[in-house]
Amino acid sequence: MVEFTQKARYTCDDLRTIVHLLRGPGGCPWDGEQTHASIRRDFLEEVYEAVEAIDQNSTEHLREELGDVLLQVVFHADIEADAGRFNFDDVADEVCKKLIYRHPHVFGQVQVDGTDQVLANWETLKRAEKGQRTSADAVDAVSRTLPALWRAEKVQKKAAKAGFDFPDISGPAEKLTEEAGEVRRALAGDGDPAEELGDLLFAGVKVARFLGLDPEACLHAATDKFAARFRRVEELAAREGRPLSEMTLPELEALWARAKEPRDKD
Repeated sequence: MVEFTQKARYTCDDLRTIVHLLRGPGGCPWDGEQTHASIRRDFLEEVYEAVEAIDQNSTEHLREELGDVLLQVVFHADIEADAGRFNFDDVADEVCKKLIYRHPHVFGQVQVDGTDQVLANWETLKRAEKGQRTSADAVDAVSRTLPALWRAEKVQKKAAKAGFDFPDISGPAEKLTEEAGEVRRALAGDGDPAEELGDLLFAGVKVARFLGLDPEACLHAATDKFAARFRRVEELAAREGRPLSEMTLPELEALWARAKEPRDKD
């Protein structure tokens, strides 16, 4: 058993101490065995759960999930501290310096007229900080671990800032139709279906960007709609006493059409 004084209320320093004790001699065997790679997925899951709390507009849930995200940060920092490379204070020091550097209108003498200029300055400072000499460097710097739709959107925005973009939404709309045709041709044997489907999704992201929509949110909404209608289809099939697996395609399509109707039409 480790030496630790329990309290009625804890601070961030206590969290750092607890994590270090858990990972150290006499602590938790599981915690002591973890590496950056072994808890990589846990980190992602905790961030997504925090985002879910934001979507739910739940203060209590958000407080809990932010704590789980903070735990992941402290845990990773403690691994590095034990290796003698950096610690949590180094992490805080670096992000503080970054914030001060990228906000010269707050901590320096730079004057800005509004949010647009703040964002433009931020991008310029970030590129200088990262040593990105060209727009292609900025595009390549977009993280490959982002959800694919978000990565596509961010890459497109970087290219658009360099002037590589359609003047209005008619271009992306035409491109979407063109790529859909490419998919159909690939399915018929003329081309790589995986490549052409990727191009179609990329074109869809471009349409969403011109509409000011989040492509990830659009797909989530479409998935939620499908899930709700599928549940309805299954309910309607159950009324007829037949499992979906025994129905013909026309019968399934008829149920799907009914599932799209308002409930009061049943």
